[in-house]
Amino acid sequence: MLQMWTLLQAFVVTEWDRVTSEDGATMVEYGIMIALIAALSIGVIGLIGTKVFNAFTGVNASL
Repeated sequence: MLQMWTLLQAFVVTEWDRVTSEDGATMVEYGIMIALIAALSIGVIGLIGTKVFNAFTGVNASL
């Protein structure tokens, strides 16, 4: 009887750990952060890209 109780207890603890695991949520959060950083980078490069290009073109012409 004690052996069955111990096995049941080990099963419940193992299943509870599996259910409450947050590994999947962490990967989703990292994916969202990477997507936001990429979108922000593309937006900033789009806004200042022509200004930087013109600055380098001017420097190149001066040389």
